[in-house]
Amino acid sequence: MIEVKRVGDGDPMEFEVTVSEGGGQSSHRVTFAADHQARICGQASPEACLEAAFRFLLDREPKEAILGTFDVSVIAKYFPDFERKVGAYL
Repeated sequence: MIEVKRVGDGDPMEFEVTVSEGGGQSSHRVTFAADHQARICGQASPEACLEAAFRFLLDREPKEAILGTFDVSVIAKYFPDFERKVGAYL
């Protein structure tokens, strides 16, 4: 289960994301610029887009390997196909 909670409305927006699976949890503080969100997810809400981003990540690595604090833009540095494939997770 992925829980996304917005904690800051500026730009970039700020979120707390909790991933619960396998009897454990991981917590993440994530920033997300509005223009980046619109470019990669179109009309989807920032929360839905961020949940899709985490599903993308979890298909590639365990929750413990996901950075504790990061901006969504860094995902493409680790996974170059991220921006092209995240829409399939919406």
